[in-house]
Amino acid sequence: MTKAILGKKLGMTQIFLPEGTVVPVSVVEVTPSVVLQNKTIETDGYYAVQLGFGTVKDKKVTKPMQGHFAKAGVKPVKFIREVRLAADSEYTVGQAIAVDIFAEGELVDVVGTAKGKGFAGSIKRHNFARGPMGHGSKSHREPGTMGARTCGGGGKVFKGKKLPGQMGGQKVTVQRLSVVRVDAARNLILIKGAVPGPKGGNLVIKNTVKVGK
Repeated sequence: MTKAILGKKLGMTQIFLPEGTVVPVSVVEVTPSVVLQNKTIETDGYYAVQLGFGTVKDKKVTKPMQGHFAKAGVKPVKFIREVRLAADSEYTVGQAIAVDIFAEGELVDVVGTAKGKGFAGSIKRHNFARGPMGHGSKSHREPGTMGARTCGGGGKVFKGKKLPGQMGGQKVTVQRLSVVRVDAARNLILIKGAVPGPKGGNLVIKNTVKVGK
């Protein structure tokens, strides 16, 4: 069964395990997520479950979304994400999923939006090496030749070429992170290591797809 829940990153800290080991952890607030919709092969062409998290004022919700929430029988939520499934969902619409679906020691994949870092050059963005720094050099931090290959046909910049541009702000998945502690009373889950995004960023936590490694 695919287990998934939505949460909000609060930050990082460190805790001590019973044997005295210090472990760096990301603290994620996980108030119960609600099931908004189950998607099936017959109706949508694939299996998935749609989850909602957080609160939002009614006046900030569009009419179509108000109808969507009313159909599910839940209050409007701020953050909505869909999790693909391999088979028909075992969740029911309107069900609340709490943090205790995960246990200490489980491996999870965490999906979030990385911090946006603005426009960056090729050295910072793609870890390129710089050119010679001597006075005779005409290229210190430039990306270098484009390799347009006009003789062989083309004469253009091919998609995917590593060039300067916007850095960060993209969807990132960090896999096989270990759950260190689950605090059901305070709706917190502590995950070993760093998770994507800034403080306050929304996350999707689901059981890992790399179970056998």
